[in-house]
Amino acid sequence: MSPTSAQVSPGPVPDTALVDFLTAHELAGPGEAARWSPLTGGVSSDLWRVDLPGRSLCVKRALAKLKVAADWQAPVSRNAFEWAWMRFASRHRPESVPELLAHDPEAGLFAMAFLPPEHYPMWKAQLLCGEVRVATAAAVGELLGTLHAASAGNVALAAEFATDDNFHALRIEPYLLATAAAHPGLSDILQSLADRTAATHLALVHGDVSPKNILVGPSGPVLLDAECAWYGDPAFDLAFCVNHLLLKSLVVPGGRADLLRSARVLAEEYVRCVDWEPRPALEARAASLLPALLLARVDGKSPVEYLTDDRHRLFVRTVASALLRAPAPTVADVLDSWATKLGPSTGPGNGRPDRPDRFDRSGGPGKSHGPD
Repeated sequence: MSPTSAQVSPGPVPDTALVDFLTAHELAGPGEAARWSPLTGGVSSDLWRVDLPGRSLCVKRALAKLKVAADWQAPVSRNAFEWAWMRFASRHRPESVPELLAHDPEAGLFAMAFLPPEHYPMWKAQLLCGEVRVATAAAVGELLGTLHAASAGNVALAAEFATDDNFHALRIEPYLLATAAAHPGLSDILQSLADRTAATHLALVHGDVSPKNILVGPSGPVLLDAECAWYGDPAFDLAFCVNHLLLKSLVVPGGRADLLRSARVLAEEYVRCVDWEPRPALEARAASLLPALLLARVDGKSPVEYLTDDRHRLFVRTVASALLRAPAPTVADVLDSWATKLGPSTGPGNGRPDRPDRFDRSGGPGKSHGPD
């Protein structure tokens, strides 16, 4: 540590580069005590909470090898694109991202404000606890659609976020192509979806709109983890988020009806913002991507950790495979197919399958909130 670095309090100690980053960007004064606490939940970066006298912040650094069982490599330059995406979002919806503090593109790290969980709970944690608020899903859909609309047709953004290689490494290969390798009978369909997605460049895509990357703030949803930012197919973001609500409907039976309603409302609010292309065209792409992403979260390189029951995984494979072979024209049609296969529920907000023993409650409040 250099003599002008902040002092590190007892506890986990990051390497010198992270400590020096604070003082180099005047986020901590020389000799000021700093307590570093590692934050968990992601697979692609080191994330630290840093407590300084009277204030707290987060420091994030991209990893070259992601923390998953499969061999998954990705360029650390994605950290700079995440910073740039958050700057874009802050210009249009400043309440939708944390305050940005400092960035070191060469080191692949940046600092942002720390948002305390008592005021900014993680949406994923709420959903897995059965705290399902349809209004939150509606706000997410509106925010996502607004940001896509603000970026659509923007030549400068298209040039700045020409991150096709990065998106391939982080999304197309581990999700679509890895799943194609696991399902030879569907490989042509999944390869075609991968090719179409890679060739579509219409708006600025976040790439990881997952409940674990969304905080429910007092002024609305806050988006995190834009490492996959890419000027590409906005339908990917819509499908990616709806996908997670469907998967959680398997393991939160008490909130199943509201989860399915949340998925529907999110898509409806999003589609209302679509003005850069015919809405049916975007809906068709999202509807065809949705079953591919469902299958990817079972058999791709980043399976969701809460589908621990073989019956859940079989259900996903069965429904997703059928929808891949016979694509639905709209997201609503995909949701109808999923709900039909689940069976009837009893009453709004307390939907339970007609066979209660068919699903368990894996991923409840005591479970890990890992690679969602």
